[in-house]
Amino acid sequence: MKTPQMIRDSRVPLLLLLTGVCINGYKPVIIVHGLFDGPKEFKTMFRYINKVHPGTEVKVIDLYDNLSSLEPMWVQVQGFSKAFDDIVQKAPDGVHLLCFSQGGLICRALLSMAPDHKVHTFISLSSPQAGQYGNTEYLKRVLPDFVKKTVFRICYNRVGQKLSICDYWNDPHHRSRYLQSNSFLALLNGDRPHGKMKAWRENFLRIKNLVLIGGPDDGVITPWQSSHFGFYDSNETIVEMGNQEFYRNDTFGLKTLNARGDVSMCLHSGVKHVQWHSNYTVFSSCIEKWLT
Repeated sequence: MKTPQMIRDSRVPLLLLLTGVCINGYKPVIIVHGLFDGPKEFKTMFRYINKVHPGTEVKVIDLYDNLSSLEPMWVQVQGFSKAFDDIVQKAPDGVHLLCFSQGGLICRALLSMAPDHKVHTFISLSSPQAGQYGNTEYLKRVLPDFVKKTVFRICYNRVGQKLSICDYWNDPHHRSRYLQSNSFLALLNGDRPHGKMKAWRENFLRIKNLVLIGGPDDGVITPWQSSHFGFYDSNETIVEMGNQEFYRNDTFGLKTLNARGDVSMCLHSGVKHVQWHSNYTVFSSCIEKWLT
């Protein structure tokens, strides 16, 4: 196995390219990291992939690492898009997309905006796909003077929308403020109608498989069911994916994808948020079979 190398590209300032010795018919795997981390957290995942599928190209996009992951979501989507397009154009047989935590939302935005993305399987690894609402260590780190009941005061204004976590903060007690002020998740989920909904839906539906991975002991994604497109109602009771308004209205194609039989959910207990990408049981039972 080759040592990971840093590759500089004229279009993409930093792209960490992790490659095996040669490709043996396996599609390249593109990885997008989450909040407060970067490519180094995925060295174990690289080893897992090349153990079961030797020679697979594994490319971890090295952008918006660590504190830079707090940049606004649309800014990050634009940056990741350039790297994503460069990789996909060189993969005529398509690619797989594995995206962790906040990265799962970035990837869904990429898929929605790219009309010819050629992504076969999109693996969403413990990602707050339906939003985030909880008191966690991550929240304390970003907004130490706020708790979940007061975060809306900063998130749902122009200043707050310049923080990535505010772009998917979904306060069930302030739904009208969310719909009015959120500039990312409300558009991505079709909670607030916009002129690009039809095109985004068609683009998203180009994927062949959607794999949703999460579990009750995550400790960061709140509620954890958000990783499976579930979320709180105004009483903080969980509403599962199938009863979510965006699902019933099929605003971005999730219902259609599920009706096609192309949505798979994988649940694991006992896995903390920072362990998902290094847990071999998670890899072998939830990820491995999709990376062919």
